[in-house]
Parts: sequence; C-alpha cells; structure tokens
Amino acid sequence: MNIVKQAITGSEENENQKMPYDALVSFYRAFNNKDFALMQANWLQTEEASMSNPLGGIKRGWEEIKMVYQKIFSGEVRVYVEFYDYSIDETENMFIAAGRERGRLETENETIDLNIRTSRVYRRQDNVWKQLHHHGSMDDPKLLAVYQNLIFDKGDVSYDTIK
Repeated sequence: MNIVKQAITGSEENENQKMPYDALVSFYRAFNNKDFALMQANWLQTEEASMSNPLGGIKRGWEEIKMVYQKIFSGEVRVYVEFYDYSIDETENMFIAAGRERGRLETENETIDLNIRTSRVYRRQDNVWKQLHHHGSMDDPKLLAVYQNLIFDKGDVSYDTIK
C-alpha cells in the first residue's frame, strides 16, 4: 500500500477527473473555494450517493448531500481542509481514498484547527470519476460540537469554553 504524505489542497494543476488524483483535487478545489458548481460536478447525481460526515449525519442522494455543502458555502464561517496521509485503492470502475484531513475553521473571533479522518469512494461514470460516498469523523467530541455549532450558527461557542 502506497501512503501519500503530500497534501491535496485543491490548488494543484489537474486537467480533468479521469484520474483518481484529479477527482480529489477537484473536490478540494470546490470545497476550499466554496464553488458549488464544481462540487456538484464532483458528485454522482443519483440516489445512490451517500455522505456520513460531522455536519450532516447520514445523507442519501445528491438532493440531501447538496444541502450540507450549501450550508457550509453560504455561511459566515470559513472552512479550509486539505487531504494528506492517504492511500488510493483502485479497480477499473471504482476507487477508495482513505486518509486524513487537516485544516481550520475561521470565524470573526477565532481560528480552530481541524483534524478529520476521511474516506471517499468514487465510481467511474462516462469515463469520469464521480464521488459516490464520503465518510468523515472527528476524534475530539468537543471540537465536533464547536464545529457543528459554528456552521449551523447556534450561538457563540468557542473551543476554550467547552474544554
């Protein structure tokens, strides 16, 4: 198994989503730039798509998944993540990327470091990789609570107040 330490930030050169690496670069470019059209292009547009992440619980189908990204992209909170310490296992029509995300959540008053365990599953559709499933989880329940409260604008919660 090849573990890649070099982070994917979304700022890398990529030509299309024909290679697994390109599909991942496109995802992080969409996420870090709040580019909803690019995010939508990255995902499979069917009911088969699913996501289980710290913000949305389990979402099934693009119609549910897109609401999570719309909330993140439209909010005042800025979230940046990069994918590192990952491996890619590929078959002819699917690949799984499993690794870690690091980044930060920024509000007007504070910056919080994020550490997330992440896996993404892509399926080849019309010779282009489309995301079928994402799973992300945080080890620190206090950090998770702050992250959820800030994204969903549930009041002024800081990491220091719940340590």
